[in-house]
Amino acid sequence: MGSPASAQPSAPPGTSRIGRIVAASLVGTTIEWYDFFLYGSAAALVFNTLFFPSSDPLVGTLLAFLTYAVGFAARPLGGVVFGHYGDKIGRKKLLVISLLMMGGATFAMGLLPTHASIGVWAPILLTVLRLVQGFALGGEWGGAVLLVSEHGGDQRRGFWASWPQAGAPGGNLLATGVLALLAAVQSDEAFLAWGWRIPFLLSGVLVMLGLWIRISVEESPVFLEAQKRTQEEAAAGIKEKPPVVEVFRRSWREVLLAIGTRFGENISYYILTAFLLVYVTVHLELSKSAALNAVLIGSAIHFVTIPLWGALSDRLGRRPVTQIGAIGMALWAFGFFALLDTRSFPVIVLAVTVGLLLHGAMYGPQAAFISEMFDTKVRYSGASMGSQLASIIGGALAPIIAVELLKDYGSSVPISLYLCFASVVTAVTVWIAKETRGRDLAKDGLDGSVPAAPAAATRKDSVPLGR
Repeated sequence: MGSPASAQPSAPPGTSRIGRIVAASLVGTTIEWYDFFLYGSAAALVFNTLFFPSSDPLVGTLLAFLTYAVGFAARPLGGVVFGHYGDKIGRKKLLVISLLMMGGATFAMGLLPTHASIGVWAPILLTVLRLVQGFALGGEWGGAVLLVSEHGGDQRRGFWASWPQAGAPGGNLLATGVLALLAAVQSDEAFLAWGWRIPFLLSGVLVMLGLWIRISVEESPVFLEAQKRTQEEAAAGIKEKPPVVEVFRRSWREVLLAIGTRFGENISYYILTAFLLVYVTVHLELSKSAALNAVLIGSAIHFVTIPLWGALSDRLGRRPVTQIGAIGMALWAFGFFALLDTRSFPVIVLAVTVGLLLHGAMYGPQAAFISEMFDTKVRYSGASMGSQLASIIGGALAPIIAVELLKDYGSSVPISLYLCFASVVTAVTVWIAKETRGRDLAKDGLDGSVPAAPAAATRKDSVPLGR
């Protein structure tokens, strides 16, 4: 064990400084998620007609969601590349690059000709741009949450790190709000003809704003200290393996735990938001505005409550708060669709809002929870890989599986069982994982009081399994 001094938790930075860091991460993350979710909403409402025309609305929607899933497939690759260089040269530089890539791809989508103009090249170009989006987002999440986690103190990390998490509903709120506004002031014909392009072109303005804010922040002090040690080791002739190699050699258990932690959270979110638009508009034959406004209201409440769940995890621990969300979602999976089937707008809003509140209990503590699983030299790579691999088997497939189940069975019961299963997987994973609250991120090993291991030493494990 280290000396008493080494066991003391790291002090938090000044309020104004951490406020700038949080604002930069939140604004940038909100813009990137706006770009990403805009595609999901458009896939359910527009792309199925303009880029994947079919006589069966559900078939066209399924094809649109397949390209939606392509973006998820690119996210682990983005996580590897951004994680490697983020652990090598810094969090801040890679976050600027990810923002530019995401914004450029989204802006270009707003300029694409449709299937009626250039035929098969329209969905091909759309798919290529979706790949760029996924690649950029694969590096965004890890960098944004780590920049905040590594600046914040040990005692309030759950609260501070949850703010970049709020960028997801913030981006969804922004994307859905713009689409809902356009749907309200335009006819369906005008929206399909040109109105849908406006939110994509708006991304260019938002990216410039995010870039201006993100460039102004400082690099993570935890990373700078680790980089200094690495340079000293290199000068002493100690050669270091690439971070991604080290992650799978030493921390593969933590990668699996991160995947399981995100599994139910990821699937539930895309069913509650993206698939909901299909279910309400196609299966229940209600208006686009009803579906969009329900997600809009639910996302607003979701945005506000995520930091509250993060703060609660600073008091109770990451595991208990995540368990509340996972177990609650497993039960809500059945009530959710029963409420949607009433076709009552207030009841649909209630169904979405409660679902997103339970999702927030899983999502709020997640940034701190996963960040605390990994050591500094591999934290960007490990957190990104665990998170983005979960996105492939979780969020990428969730709308596709849900649409296919609805098409095959014409009932929501199989979808409820699917959502319940995913939530149970997360509940079991978190039960297995070790509590990480209060860890000193500047030190190796899950126990924050354990000093960093000597450079030449080889650890057999990093985060032991167990409760």
